[in-house]
Amino acid sequence: MEAAGFATRISPMDTSGVESRVAGTPELRWLGSRFLDSTGGRIWSFPSRVNDESTFPPVPHRSTPENLTRVEPDVEYEGLPQGAATGTHMLAGAVAGIMEHCLMYPIDCVKTRMQSLQPDPSARYRNVMDALRQIVRTEGLWRPVRGVNVLAVGAGPAHALYFACYEKIKFSLSYAIHPGTNSHFANGVAGCAATVLHDGLMNPAEVVKQRIQMFNSPYRGVIDCIGSMLRHEGPSAFYRSYTTQLTMNVPFQALHFITYEYLQELLNPHRHYNPTSHMASGALAGALAAAVTTPLDVCKTLLNTQEVQALHVVQAEAAGAVGVAAVPGSRHISGLAEAFRTVYRMGGVPAFFKGVQARVIYQMPSTAISWSVYEFFKYIITKRQHERQLRGD
Repeated sequence: MEAAGFATRISPMDTSGVESRVAGTPELRWLGSRFLDSTGGRIWSFPSRVNDESTFPPVPHRSTPENLTRVEPDVEYEGLPQGAATGTHMLAGAVAGIMEHCLMYPIDCVKTRMQSLQPDPSARYRNVMDALRQIVRTEGLWRPVRGVNVLAVGAGPAHALYFACYEKIKFSLSYAIHPGTNSHFANGVAGCAATVLHDGLMNPAEVVKQRIQMFNSPYRGVIDCIGSMLRHEGPSAFYRSYTTQLTMNVPFQALHFITYEYLQELLNPHRHYNPTSHMASGALAGALAAAVTTPLDVCKTLLNTQEVQALHVVQAEAAGAVGVAAVPGSRHISGLAEAFRTVYRMGGVPAFFKGVQARVIYQMPSTAISWSVYEFFKYIITKRQHERQLRGD
């Protein structure tokens, strides 16, 4: 109960010793209808029911559903209800992945173009905003989001597996290493394992998406791109960059998750639902990981797009090595090593950091959106499950 700014909480087991406990306190207290000084002496009281022990009637505790529904449950959403963790993480992860990729897709389109090793003169951009203005002005309002549908289809299941795998391994491994504590090693391992599953589903969507994003893309749409690749390059074309994608994403996600969890320990040590800390941690973690792994992302883009000018260089070198004329379309760039050599030949060391600005600008809000949406849905879903458990449903 509360009175005159003082709050006293009394349970049935405590009522008999209330006065004795207050008597030893070195400050003025309001007890029932009486003021007590530091020695426990009564200073002033209301005239009625002063010495009546019934002033503090025992309050029976009844754990009925009616009582429980009126009390806001203290939801520990980091510790999910038994048997509901996987579904919660998958649903939250799917929503987070779709929103992340769809909202940031125009910036992703700019990043892909800025990573071109020999861009068309009409596709040379000073910065991200200049690129968006030029694309909209010369190619139409909807050009920056062309191909977003294939990414949305791939992002849902890929991120569902991604977050479910991450949370499962993180909690299991952390418990095995240091029960009750957060392990950075477990976070890194969980991020790497989750990436393998995520990229297995996302790689085909990434290939189609990046080919459509390129300047003067010859494909009319997603279906046309998929059909053309199957006819001319075979199914393996959809996974030509898979090893490179993993080589990039394993360190990216390990660094991303370790940084995110570390920042959460600083900004949100009690691990409560805190949108500001989730967004700030996600943005900083994404920016750092994006900048460090940009060279690998440039190689991945080259493998996905099979840029025409780069192909001519590779085919000419291959033909010169065997002393025959180059045959256009006779081979493709494959493998991380060949991609590295091609990037270096065509632009030197600076070429490995093409589009780094766009990549960081893309990843900062992208990871902030992903983490904040994921944590929000995880909190809401877990809170509802917790309330149902309290009601006994």
